[in-house]
Amino acid sequence: MYIKKISLSLLVLFVTACTGTPEGITPIKSVDANQYLGSWYEIARLDHSFERGLSQVTATYSLREDGGIKVVNRGFNSEDKEWKEAIGKAYFIDPPNADKTNTGRLKVSFFGPFYGGYNIIELDQPYYNYVMICGPDKSYLWILSRTPQLAYPIKQQLVAKAKELGFETDKLIYVKQMGDTTDYSAGQHVTQ
Repeated sequence: MYIKKISLSLLVLFVTACTGTPEGITPIKSVDANQYLGSWYEIARLDHSFERGLSQVTATYSLREDGGIKVVNRGFNSEDKEWKEAIGKAYFIDPPNADKTNTGRLKVSFFGPFYGGYNIIELDQPYYNYVMICGPDKSYLWILSRTPQLAYPIKQQLVAKAKELGFETDKLIYVKQMGDTTDYSAGQHVTQ
């Protein structure tokens, strides 16, 4: 019985760590889930194996029957010359706010019962034109936009905020989107 309690405690600790928020990071206080739904283009990300080599990456969110959010991530692998797609589900972690919005803390799963943290740390409000998301630690960071390109000053502002929060912004990958021909000489990071 004692071993079962330890095992359960370790499992709860592991799951909580995976769905947690990095130290020093505070998710935004109010997200209107319905306004957040729809398609987003990936502008930049920190490297990780499950998106490695992908361009034209999008994330599409829609409502699930159980009240959660269906997540469809899609990107083009130019080496294999094929589209890759991952379908998952996400749920807000904290109870709804009095105004029926949620804090920007979600848990997301693409692999059965295993969830990871999805923390909205910057959101263009009230328009929802761009968002910055991190995972359970500072090795995961994404900048998304409703359009395939994000205005240079906004991109610079988001990258500066991420750097201030302790993310390794010099390692960001700037995602090539279809029709992305903009070449800003003001910053090497804008085009790859």
